[in-house]
Parts: sequence; structure tokens; C-alpha cells
Amino acid sequence: MFNRSPSSSSLHRPHRSSSPGHHLHEYAMLHHSHTHYSYQTPHVTPFILNPASHYYDEPENNFLGKDLDYFSQAGFDMTKIHLRRNAPVAQLYEDAIRNEGAIISSSGALINFSGKKTGRSPKDKRIVYEETSKDDIWWGPVNIKMDEHTFEINRERAIDYLNTRDLVYIFDGYAGWDPKYRIKVRVICARAYHALFMHNMLIRPTEAELLDFGEPDFIIYNAGQFPANRFTTGMTSTTSVEINFKRMEMVILGTEYAGEMKKGVFSVMHYLMPVKFGQLSLHSSANYGPTNEDVTLFFGLSGTGKTTLSADPNRQLIGDDEHVWSDEGVFNIEGGCYAKCINLSKEKEPEIYSAIRFGSILENVVFDTKNRDPNYDDVSITENTRCAYPIEYIPNARVPCVVNKQPANIIMLTCDAFGVLPPVSKLSPEQASYHFLAGYTSKTPGTEDGVLEPIPTFSTCYSAPFIVLHPSRYADMLAERMRTTNAKCWLINTGWVGGKYGSVHGARCSLKYTRAIVDAIHNGSLAALPDNEYDTFTTFGLRIPTKVDGVPSEVLDPRKAWKDHGAFNKELRKLAGMFTRAFTVFEKEVSEAVRLAGPQTA
Repeated sequence: MFNRSPSSSSLHRPHRSSSPGHHLHEYAMLHHSHTHYSYQTPHVTPFILNPASHYYDEPENNFLGKDLDYFSQAGFDMTKIHLRRNAPVAQLYEDAIRNEGAIISSSGALINFSGKKTGRSPKDKRIVYEETSKDDIWWGPVNIKMDEHTFEINRERAIDYLNTRDLVYIFDGYAGWDPKYRIKVRVICARAYHALFMHNMLIRPTEAELLDFGEPDFIIYNAGQFPANRFTTGMTSTTSVEINFKRMEMVILGTEYAGEMKKGVFSVMHYLMPVKFGQLSLHSSANYGPTNEDVTLFFGLSGTGKTTLSADPNRQLIGDDEHVWSDEGVFNIEGGCYAKCINLSKEKEPEIYSAIRFGSILENVVFDTKNRDPNYDDVSITENTRCAYPIEYIPNARVPCVVNKQPANIIMLTCDAFGVLPPVSKLSPEQASYHFLAGYTSKTPGTEDGVLEPIPTFSTCYSAPFIVLHPSRYADMLAERMRTTNAKCWLINTGWVGGKYGSVHGARCSLKYTRAIVDAIHNGSLAALPDNEYDTFTTFGLRIPTKVDGVPSEVLDPRKAWKDHGAFNKELRKLAGMFTRAFTVFEKEVSEAVRLAGPQTA
């Protein structure tokens, strides 16, 4: 689909033979010789010690001809490394337990650890400044420039590290469930944990598709165990996460947090879909109601409830995090889910809880050493505990994850740390554009490295950490699609009610109430309320319902939920002022109607 010159991938490595044929011969000899490296472990199972049984642990690889030639040209020393391509889940379990200290939980999920980094490192994200994409990228603190030479240095550093590993894992999969728009992704890494993670998060090819996979459209070189050289031009730390759109490659150094790969793929789709395909990529979850044949999109950053609320037992899950709103309908970008595990329980989130079984990865979750039960309440490692599982582990997942139906409802989720926004409000088209561009939420603990308490932030398009193009391009596409489909839009606050974060009376909005609100949206009862059943929320001009089945009326209106009205008005004015200041960067690019759709503080 995308051109990549084989010669552009070659690196000058004088210590290696320049003949690809030499490497193919050496690899063939290695692959069929039953020669194996020794495992450094104090406990070994009998078949490892029995030479006659070594075939059980034969490194799997079905690359042939020019596929192997690709690895040689890319700089991999095929005389030393063992490639495992799309290894079976059980084999990845074995490798992770043997070589990485992983644990099998009592439910069958693999518990693994990402080391020092337990969240994304947005300050270490770089985009290569090159001629094919430089005029489209929204340059700034989100997309920091990197020169092509520095990328080549880091790429070679990553490959050099991978060449020191006994095992190198390859996973070939797809991003995008609609065959018309999907891309082929290749992940090259040194940890079984990372290979299993991307096995779960990408769309898994069939045997026939894998046999005919061909050249990938996007490649990830994950050498996260090895640091970047911070004295290299443009490096500010030993961590570097970088994407080159001309080469369609990503390099990871200095972080073993698996979420960096997931978001790297999303960044590529966030660029390709609007620029190359003319489709709208979104940081959203989506589900489908077969009864009314309706699609709902959920916008929101980590910690706002996208994953939880879209996993509805009465609806089919299209996906929990990344989607494309195409001319035909909605499709998921991913093949799995990456759910937060903090305070997870079977009672609150039964679908996610039950998905944590064999094949799933529990990331940085503390466990009971006696019975291997995960402790989802223990945050001693991080509050950003996660589970990655294939989407079909959700019983009501819609597979294939694509619906040729335009969305009926759009839900914008926010986590308001000030506790002044209503739990639900109905937005006009102008308000929808305003809040999409503003993207207000609070970063919750653990979603990023160093975040220890909620931090109010404005994340444009609800995806600022992952946004690639200027926000107005996504906003214009969203507004146009909303106009043509007459989709209804709702703002839901899953954050604090009755007081701000840390106050005596403030508390996170009950998930039970939020689910009742979402149910009222889906069954049409909220949209059917007459105008006199809506109140206007002062300052922000939001329309809030006076009643929702299963939700106390005093919870619906923050003015009633707060006991200290003076404190409420103070926090309301403070938040309104923050909105006004944050939106100044967009004022020249939107209509007067959209500007006036925000809070009025005069």
C-alpha cells in the first residue's frame, strides 16, 4: 500500500557479511540443526533437559526468501538471532515465565511487569521532520520535531540491541477492521510480553492471511529494554518514542511500557485516515444496539470511562478505544482492549473481569504469592494497572468489529476534578464543536508517568497526546459528519460530584448512576424529554435533564449536590475561566456561534 524502498532500510554494518544469501544459508542450517541456546533458569521442566524432546521448543519461523532478505537488509544478524513469528500464545507464556519472571494468575492470565516506566512518556515522543508529512503535522509540544539523522541513529541502536538477544519476536497483524482501510503492521521486539500484548491489540491474521502477508505498511522496532543515548541530538532523556512517516517506522528505546506500541499504531492511523483516505480517526470507544440498530461513539481520555461504559451487556462492543468514522459507518482500529484494572471487581465490571483469563496480560498488577490471585486494589506498583485481552473475550463483542451504520449518539466523557459540571447535559451542535475542540478532562493518577493526583487539562479532540494533524481538521470533519447524520451529542461527567477532588463531600460519580444515564440515552428517554424537563446550567449554558430513571435529582444538578454554595460558585467561575483561556488558541478558526457556545463569564 505504501512504498518503502528496500535499500532505504539497509544499514552499514561492516562486521556482517554483505551477502543476503549467506545469511539465508546460515539461518536454514540453524533452523534445521536442532541447535538450541541454554536457558538461564534455576528451575527447568523435564523436556528442556531431554535432548530428544527439544523439538517442543523449536524457534518458530515461517519467513521465506525475500522476507528473510528483508531482515538481513534491515541490519539483523541472522547468524545469531532466533526469530519467532506470530508465536502461539502458550509458547509466549512459556518464554515470558522462563525469561522475564512472569507469573500465571489464578484466572489464567499472564502477569507481567513493564519495569521503571508504568505509563506513557509523552515528553519523549518525537515525529521525524521530513518532506512528505511536515506540512500536515501539528508541530509543538505534542509532536516534537526530530531530524532524520537522529532517527537513523536510534533505529540502528535499536537493531543493534535486538541483535544481542537470543530470541527476537515478530508479530504481523492488521490495524483497522474494514479491509478497505486497514494497514499491515509488523512488530519486532525482544520480550514475549510485548509480542503477546500486540498479538492481543492488533487484528490477528488467519493462517492464509499470514502466508500472504507480504511487506508491512508500518514497522515497530521495540528495543525498550535498552536506553537511548541522551547525548544524541534532540534527546532529552534515555527514553525515546519516535515515528517516521516517510519510512513508516517506529523506534522505541528506554521504556518497556507496552502501551507505547498501541498508541504508536493509533498515531499512524490518526495521520493516514484523514490525509490518505479522507476518513475521520477518533480516540473513542463504540458500541452497537442490535434492537434499534444504533451506533454510539464515546469520546474521552484514559480514566474517563470509555472502556467501562462501552462494555455494555445489552449492546455489542465494536471497540473500546480507537475507531474510524468512515463514509460507510464505524470500524475499530484494534483487535483487543486495554482496560484499566484499578479497583476492578466482578460486580462493577463483569465483562472486563471475566475477560482476564488465559491469553490476557495483566500489566503491573500486584498478586497474592500464595494463591496467585490478582489484587486490583493494590496500587503499590502503579495506579495504571492494566489488562490487555482479545476483543472476542468480551461475550457481546461484535466481530468483525465494523458496522455499516452511521452513529446516532455521540457521548463526550469528561472527568471533572472541580466537581462542577453536571453528570449529563445535552449539547447543541455548536456546543458539541466547542467541547470537542476544548476536550476538557482531568488526567487521572497513573495514566501518565508522574501523575499522582488528578490534574485538570484541556486535551483537544479528546486525544491531544496522540493527535497528529491540527485539531481543526478533525473538528471540521466531525462537524460535517454530525450535520449529515443528525447525530445527537451528550456531555457526561464521570468525575466528581458534590464537591471537588480532595474535599470532604466530593466523591467520584457512582458508576451505577453513569450507567443509568447512558441507558437513558440509548433507550431514547433522555432525547424524548420535553424542553420544560431541562434546566439551563448557568455560566456554561448547558441543558441538564431534571430527571433520569435511577439517578437522584440532586445528583443531576451540581447546584443542588454541593452543600457549600459559595464554594461551588467559586469553583464554577474558576473552571469557566480555564475554559475561556484554553479556547483562545481556536477562536480565530471557529465561527462566532461556536465561540459563544462556551462558558460566559462576563
